[in-house]
Amino acid sequence: MIDRGGGAGKELRLDAHCRIGDSREAELKPIDLIATMDALGIDQALVAPGERCIAYDNREGNETTTTAAAESNGRLLAYAVANPWRGRAALDELDRARDAGAVALAVDSILQGFDLLDGLLDPLLDFAATAGWFVYVRTGTPATALPLPLATLARRRPELPVLMGKSGATDFWIDAIPALLHAPNLYGDTSYAPWDTVLNGFLAEPEIGAGRLMFSTDAPYTVPVAEVDRIRDWPIGDDQKSAVFGGNLARLLAR
Repeated sequence: MIDRGGGAGKELRLDAHCRIGDSREAELKPIDLIATMDALGIDQALVAPGERCIAYDNREGNETTTTAAAESNGRLLAYAVANPWRGRAALDELDRARDAGAVALAVDSILQGFDLLDGLLDPLLDFAATAGWFVYVRTGTPATALPLPLATLARRRPELPVLMGKSGATDFWIDAIPALLHAPNLYGDTSYAPWDTVLNGFLAEPEIGAGRLMFSTDAPYTVPVAEVDRIRDWPIGDDQKSAVFGGNLARLLAR
């Protein structure tokens, strides 16, 4: 699943989250994403569908991501999406997406309209755990997509790795460190986060450190070159940087 390319010694770069297709304020085509990856030295990227497909048209969204992954020669990896309000149909949709090649679950409680702690998501988390997937959950939007409730959810599911999408960016960065300390199976996302404040704060905590951070561009909502440059220019050790750029995510995908 993880193709290092370029031979031994090449730093592996994995982008933990992008959205392809149409959204309300942005659009990203797979061909354009791969061109950006080529320019920035990103080996692989995990892709979720656009907002409408996360919220409602799950089948279309999963077909978009799994088709893009299948046609990418290994460069793209598909997230599966399903609105938990759909009950049994949501699980059937995840099953179809897994059969089509999806490798992880993406959740957006704001777009999908539920509270992270109300139990609605539990069947989808059960599915992800059984499938060996990790779960990406976008945070940063009140009132139902915040770091601390996500940490409580993750702590309830210690067997399931959870990626805190955007790490609360931007108004809720202050909660990201307490969230990561509360749930040892929770990982931080580097997108939007300045290294001299937020990222260094993560690194200063021995229970977090570089081993629980994952590089993400969150394209098309960011400027991907700025996200790469932030990690590349971060004055930390090479081993730490390699872990953030791809090593940590590669381990989750290889479970």
